[in-house]
Amino acid sequence: MKKYIINILLLILIGVPCRARATIISMSQLDMKADGITLNTKEIQQAIDSIGLNGGGVLYFPPGKYLTGALKLCDNLTIELSSGAELIFSDDFSHYLPFVEMRFEGVMMKSFCPLLYACDKQNITIKGKGTLNGQGRKWWEEALRIRSLVANDEKFELNHYQVMWKDSNQEEMLYADNEKNFYPTLKRCFFRPPFIQFLRCENVTIKDITIINSPFWTINPELCQNILIDGVTIINPKSPNTDGINPSSCKDVRITNCAISVGDDCIAIKSGRDAQARRIGFSCENILISNCIMHSGHGGVVIGSEMSAGVRNVLISNCVFDGTDRGIRIKSRYGRGGVVEGIIASNLVMRNISKEAIIVDLYYGGIKDTIDFLQEKIPVVRNININSVVGYDINQAILIRGIKQSMVSDVTFSNLNLQSKYDKILDFCKNIRFNQVYINDVLQ
Repeated sequence: MKKYIINILLLILIGVPCRARATIISMSQLDMKADGITLNTKEIQQAIDSIGLNGGGVLYFPPGKYLTGALKLCDNLTIELSSGAELIFSDDFSHYLPFVEMRFEGVMMKSFCPLLYACDKQNITIKGKGTLNGQGRKWWEEALRIRSLVANDEKFELNHYQVMWKDSNQEEMLYADNEKNFYPTLKRCFFRPPFIQFLRCENVTIKDITIINSPFWTINPELCQNILIDGVTIINPKSPNTDGINPSSCKDVRITNCAISVGDDCIAIKSGRDAQARRIGFSCENILISNCIMHSGHGGVVIGSEMSAGVRNVLISNCVFDGTDRGIRIKSRYGRGGVVEGIIASNLVMRNISKEAIIVDLYYGGIKDTIDFLQEKIPVVRNININSVVGYDINQAILIRGIKQSMVSDVTFSNLNLQSKYDKILDFCKNIRFNQVYINDVLQ
């Protein structure tokens, strides 16, 4: 027996190599200035690369203001920001070059590097009581300027970055893969980077940090698995497309204990846009959202509109929506395709909702009559369960609107008590059930 045990121990020692002690690097050890003025991209990136070469470790930011450009993260990395530490991202667009593979509004392309970026990595944590500041204003202003020129069909000279984008992408393929409603966006040739984008990564944690002033979507895992976002505060002012947390084509995602106030949707679950996303075929599923507070935002928890690869198995519970335009929102349109199903929302409180408390809309953005309806382009929404919701100061309590080719089906409302200016609108839907639902004290 003794010999047997010794042999087993030898096999374990031979088969499992000893792991070196994790590298720990503090920014205070490096020759850099934490004054918020001096650019430290090179020093920070070198520290990350060193940790990667050593198999992983911790990059620690003590109190101070650290100015940087885009940072590319490595495997087995923990970034920790202490209380009083602020990682400030440059508003010089050139600091987000060269272009990288990324996803913009559900479309794979090459464009500006996200501020914090990881591609095909695993085991990454960003945590601490410090702040990430995206300094997004110049990005917002340039995006709005170009958007206005395209909307007004004005001729304009492309800037340096727009020329780079055209040279880096196959425009013909992008136009072929997308519906016409996305053409004006493609014509801009200018695609702001998300603040944090993980692309095809596994085992990611973002915990306790504060994130402000994102150039575009704030936390955006794409094609990832096993994501935890816990205790995060996100604050963006009224600004274009500055969504809070947007998991897209991800599996096994937990979003808990977060406070979000942004310029667009607070949390939006997606799976890519149109033909390209259907071809990739990576749905978004097994999503848990709990104990979150949403303030300013177009929607509290939203599914879509980029949902072409499907969204399923979503649980939303114990959340407060206070001041958002809408509470729960599912949105899509003809052209997307995809199936949304298995959505449960429970124990919600809503107040000061300027539009709909609960909306399921397959007419998002409008749709023109056509005889050329293709099955793969028709979105499907079914099997939704919403229960135990209290709300007041609401404009519209409930709106469900399908399309002729796809009726919203099998939606159950239970134990709702809503005070609103308007009650409910049901259009192109079937099997809609109301159990103990009161709108303005009237049983539905």
